[in-house]
Amino acid sequence: MEFRYLGNSGFKISEITFGNWLTHGSQVENEVATQCVRAALDAGISTFDTADVYANTAAETVLGKALQDERRESLEIFTKVFGPTGPKGHNDLGLSRKHIMEAINGSLTRLQTDYVDLYQAHRYDYDTPLEETMQAFADIVRQGKALYIGVSEWTAGQIREGHALARELGFQLISNQPQYSMLWRVIEAEVIPTSEELGLSQIVWSPIAQGVLSGKYHPGKPAPEGSRATDAKGGSKMIERWMSNEVLTGVQQLKPIAEEAGLTMAQLSIAWVLQNKNVASAIMGASRPEQIERNVAAAGVKLDAGIMEKIDAAIGLLAERDPAQTQSPASREA
Repeated sequence: MEFRYLGNSGFKISEITFGNWLTHGSQVENEVATQCVRAALDAGISTFDTADVYANTAAETVLGKALQDERRESLEIFTKVFGPTGPKGHNDLGLSRKHIMEAINGSLTRLQTDYVDLYQAHRYDYDTPLEETMQAFADIVRQGKALYIGVSEWTAGQIREGHALARELGFQLISNQPQYSMLWRVIEAEVIPTSEELGLSQIVWSPIAQGVLSGKYHPGKPAPEGSRATDAKGGSKMIERWMSNEVLTGVQQLKPIAEEAGLTMAQLSIAWVLQNKNVASAIMGASRPEQIERNVAAAGVKLDAGIMEKIDAAIGLLAERDPAQTQSPASREA
């Protein structure tokens, strides 16, 4: 495992982060989820990402239990705040001071820790003044409940405004957590240049495009039983944008490229996002321990220019690149 600095800070994280978005507390049993965490630790992963909204707080509980016997100082634990949790009442969501302050305490209890290394605004909140949100984050940092602050799926303009307020309040934004893969490149035109200028890194999610880039889905054929594309709990909805024959045909062209690089298609996809110097880590989920053991081999891989060009030739035209696709939920007052 290799480690990279997160933003303009002295804080290092593993270049593969284990995330439990669509798995822990939802798709897989807790015992298997714990096995996945153990496999991640055994593979050298020290960074773990979750959110209070995942499985309506259950994912944090599962992760906290799985990590409870580990040396806390050797781990980097991330969580996020924004989405509705608990009974989903009128103050149980967003980035108001009330919700942030209550949410961090709940997350710390579930994760069985006194602090998180990185606390992230899961989306941008159009209903709360940004000054209120950033002041709450500043207070959480000063209280020692979070060491660093990041955002997720913010536009370049939102990042710039948040960064300026953070500096005024005596802390800094050091990261953004966007979706990024060979098929979803919307951060390249604006978010990455802005982040490089301001000193933020990307911690990217879905580098395998919900499993599509693994090559297990074939054009004109039904999705494998038990795959994300057949998951009625939410997985199938997330993956449907890439299930066209055109995209799946293009993805199959990656197979000989991966073989040339000595990688599986999934490993190639993870390695591809890590070639971007502004990417500090790629988040990898798993429903089985062996998935981690296979995919962690992408860490430290250097893809030469020829391989990168072949990837673009195979599926570059199929990728979504529109910066406007970086979106947060609309105002609840609309």
